[in-house]
Amino acid sequence: MAAAVIVCVAVPVASGRAADAPPPRPTMWYWHNWTDHDGISHMTKCPVRDFDLKTMSAPAGPQWQDRLKSGPAQVIFTVQPAHWNGAWHPDPKVQWIIPLRGTWYVTAMDGHKVVMGPGEVSLGEDQLSRKDPQGHIGHDAGNVGDGPVELMVVQTDEVPTVDRPCRFG
Repeated sequence: MAAAVIVCVAVPVASGRAADAPPPRPTMWYWHNWTDHDGISHMTKCPVRDFDLKTMSAPAGPQWQDRLKSGPAQVIFTVQPAHWNGAWHPDPKVQWIIPLRGTWYVTAMDGHKVVMGPGEVSLGEDQLSRKDPQGHIGHDAGNVGDGPVELMVVQTDEVPTVDRPCRFG
């Protein structure tokens, strides 16, 4: 009787794919505070998924990049004191808001409240909202907890739109 011999060879494969194949395209998420045709603001969770794998600056290795739009922007770092509340107001410009430390919330005029912590991203675009019967306009925002909240805000030169949730991504 012949004996069967089984040979196992370890082949490096990253995450179940061939070593030369690029990793799968990532998907990231952001919250979009947008305005509808009636002037009411809403919060919608939106994907960012049009990534290209390329270097930002040679000789650095490639990384996934999704360049939403090029143009002038201003970066602002803010520290909101403990228990800060911004009351009802529209965003001053179309702006990306990224909490760096602490937790804050945004409540849209439709009542949808989103609580965000470090690393989450929000796009504020409620400039075209209109006062409702309660006098609310734009959004209400404030801190959660007893500490300050640190945010990075990137204000853009984008023109605010209506009825275009998730227009980036």
